[in-house]
Amino acid sequence: MGIYCGHFTFFIYKADYNMKFNSWYLSSFLISFIVLIPIITVFTSFFESTSNYYEILKNTFLIEYIFNSVSLLISVLIFTFLLGTGTAYLVSFYKFPGSNFFKWALILSFAVPPYIYAYSLTAFFENYGTAFTILKSLFGDANYNKSIPKFDGMFGAIISISFSLFAYVYILVRASFLYQSQNLIDLGKNLGFSKFKSFYKIILPAARPAIVAGLSLVAMETLAEFGAVDFFSINTLTTGIYNSWITFDDLAFANRISFFLLLFIFSLFVLENLSRRKAKYHFNSRGGFKYKEKLKLSGNKATLAFAGCFFVFFMSFLFPLSQMLYWTIKFPENLFDLQIIDLLLNTLYLVFLSSLILIIFSLVSNYGNRVSNNKTLNILSTLSISGYAIPGVILAIAFITFIAWFDDNIIKSLGFFSIKKLFIGSILGLVLVYFVRFYSLAFNGIKSGYEKINISVDESAYLLGFSKRKTFMNIHVPFLRNSLLFIVILISLEIIRELPITLILRPFNFETFATTAYISASEDLLEAAAVPSLFLILIASFFIIITSKYILRESND
Repeated sequence: MGIYCGHFTFFIYKADYNMKFNSWYLSSFLISFIVLIPIITVFTSFFESTSNYYEILKNTFLIEYIFNSVSLLISVLIFTFLLGTGTAYLVSFYKFPGSNFFKWALILSFAVPPYIYAYSLTAFFENYGTAFTILKSLFGDANYNKSIPKFDGMFGAIISISFSLFAYVYILVRASFLYQSQNLIDLGKNLGFSKFKSFYKIILPAARPAIVAGLSLVAMETLAEFGAVDFFSINTLTTGIYNSWITFDDLAFANRISFFLLLFIFSLFVLENLSRRKAKYHFNSRGGFKYKEKLKLSGNKATLAFAGCFFVFFMSFLFPLSQMLYWTIKFPENLFDLQIIDLLLNTLYLVFLSSLILIIFSLVSNYGNRVSNNKTLNILSTLSISGYAIPGVILAIAFITFIAWFDDNIIKSLGFFSIKKLFIGSILGLVLVYFVRFYSLAFNGIKSGYEKINISVDESAYLLGFSKRKTFMNIHVPFLRNSLLFIVILISLEIIRELPITLILRPFNFETFATTAYISASEDLLEAAAVPSLFLILIASFFIIITSKYILRESND
């Protein structure tokens, strides 16, 4: 009887508890909906009328935009696959001199955005550039410019983007290789496969989900890249969006190009999902999971493995870092002319404000989903995290479009003052678009932490008299502390590197290291761009080194 009464009391309490979910449900719903507004704007703006520029471009350069975007994408995917998968295989399956160093050093390429790599590549190989200076100092005066290769145009963009983004593939594929069972390798041996045949017949197919995930991130970043392609004067869909707004003041056409680019991105995901169909990538073994032992290389094989990893590490990180450092030392006046403290404070201000807002609202949204357990809310939340897949320039243009529409049709009709200045060209607008762009990082990071908290913990807390707010603050937030730190580091790294959103929405005379480097480079002042680029690389490297202990965990090292 006592047990029955206890269950009945809990049932009544739970029914009353469910009636109080509305505030958390509403909060989570509103957050997800706000994040979706710029994404919805892109699709709805497709049907707006545009200027004559659309007809002119459609009949002239639109095909070139599409062709260049596709060519760039395919080339970068091939390069990043080879670089990321090759280095991940070497450090995951073999021991050789420097292997423990390279396993984390290779991710430092994240610290070098593609546009800064493009500046370094041009500064080194241009006429009378760094390569010319080195050859002249070693061999005396001569016309070396004819012998120095030129990395510009499409090829320069492919190299810059590939060496900056290959770490997406490297990190995910390395994690997949690391946790592949020794049984897979033994299977190849039993079938009489050579190491190479075992690699592409067994090991590589088993890592396909990780490869596809890494290449998907590379694809999104490549299609979203603005700084490098603009520097090399390559007409892509992204530069077309930017020019439509800046040069021709045509928001409607900018949104129309954004619509095509979004369709292209979503088509990639659909095609990939269809290609997999019902394929399975897990390996069942009666012997259970068996940790593999890394093979120790020696002699020429060890030398080749070291040389391969060092080449990628040098080209992806040491090369651009050295070039920026060289220009900074050679032209010290640029260091003193730059307001470094102001740039640092501006950058850290954006990092702190954006991280704080993202963490708070992502926590509320996740907890609202948890306590509500509503299918509609779950679907809305899933859609809202697609913002990371959308190029920053598209989100910035969509945000401006929505604010302009809302101001003209709602605010002015109510007789209020215009809100355009409040959101466009302001810190508030900039942080809001950062929020949409990086919401998925915060939401998914917190969600993965929540999956480790059993729902029975919540129910026990409610039975002990804890309110939802008290459970959230006293139990969930402390438990998620490590996840929150990791998320803050990731968000900080993204904001430090972000260019198009900051470039479009920043207030007047508000500069960051990224925008200062871009402005100097766009004026052909690569020496002046070196100082902010150098500081950006160093700050980003600091965050990456802190993050490395989370993303390079090895339970069997």
